[in-house]
Amino acid sequence: MRRVVVTGMGVITPLGNSVPAFFQALIEGKSGVGIIDRFDISEYPTKIAALVQDFNPEEFIDKKDARKMDRFVQFAVSAAAMAIKNANLVIDDTNADRIGVYIGSGIGGLTTLEEQHRILLERGPKRVSPFFVPMMIGDMASGQVSIQFGAKGPNSAPVSACATGANSIGDAFEMIRRGAADAMICGGTEATVTPLSLAGFCSAHALSDRNDDPAAASRPFDQGRNGFVMGEGAGIVILEELEYAKARNAPILAELVGYGMSGDAYHLVQPAPDGSGAARAMKAAIAEAAIAPHEIGYINAHGTSTEIGDIMETKAIKTVFGEAAYQVAVSSTKSMTGHLLGAAGGIEAVIVIEAIRQNILPPTINQEVSDPECDLDYVPNVARPCSITYAMSNSFGFGGHNASLIFKRFE
Repeated sequence: MRRVVVTGMGVITPLGNSVPAFFQALIEGKSGVGIIDRFDISEYPTKIAALVQDFNPEEFIDKKDARKMDRFVQFAVSAAAMAIKNANLVIDDTNADRIGVYIGSGIGGLTTLEEQHRILLERGPKRVSPFFVPMMIGDMASGQVSIQFGAKGPNSAPVSACATGANSIGDAFEMIRRGAADAMICGGTEATVTPLSLAGFCSAHALSDRNDDPAAASRPFDQGRNGFVMGEGAGIVILEELEYAKARNAPILAELVGYGMSGDAYHLVQPAPDGSGAARAMKAAIAEAAIAPHEIGYINAHGTSTEIGDIMETKAIKTVFGEAAYQVAVSSTKSMTGHLLGAAGGIEAVIVIEAIRQNILPPTINQEVSDPECDLDYVPNVARPCSITYAMSNSFGFGGHNASLIFKRFE
């Protein structure tokens, strides 16, 4: 079986727009959550989100091209540019057909949709932009990355809600394993902190309304949690077949060894409460990695700070790991980044890889009073030095989509 390694990474996040800055902020336990200042929030019960700061797409994208991209596409192209540079990957006529792109978004170009709908209502149909549709549709992050960098291999845009980023990486992994590509640019991107999206999640009573203390609002596994915090950004990794990477002397950051996915077949937005769907995805990833559960030293949890979801994931981990569940370190970095929806699996894959490389585990901040039903080791509040060989990243989405990835220290 063809081995698959990670050779490059790039991120746009609420905690920094480079991998070193982002990971350092996580290790320091910083929160990227603050008051929303982009639109009038006076009538919203939730007034907080984790927003990307100091982002200038023109650092990575031609100004004329950037104007034809929704924010979620700009995030993806920028993070992809970082990852390609990090991997020292040159795409040209000799290899373009063997390099693909799998970048998904859970929701797509909602900013563009809302802006153009307003123009339609206020100024009429003739004033709607001819770029409206190609800016808004969810596949355009993958499409524009392909166009911008000349990657002509397999190209798709998985959509599985909050599991999108993980599924995109896992599906790209399978493309390389089966020989359809030698390298893949893959991950997730999202930019949906908009009036309509915020209103929808508020109406669903899914969001924390801890507006008086934004940094403490996302508190996975804590008894005081009361909903997730929306975030935005992108996480992109470069996957390559091992021998292809070695032949071009690429920097090898980690190995991707397991990918599992499943469906709850249960509910539109609630996970199966016993964690059975999540457990199936984790078991499948472990089986593909050909390891025992106790060999995994760290789990980056989906951990969204919702009452049902955090209990469900804790139950799923116990189902899969048995007594070893109490020995594995589990943390939710969403306590700091908020929930990036379709981009979550992308940035969290980067986090897992950096945790392996730097021998340190990011914490779950805002751990004050443990939920009695959430009784695992959640690396509370302070980062922890720890040398690990295998680490898992979990992502679960509306509709019952579950995805787990397992990364390994490269040897």
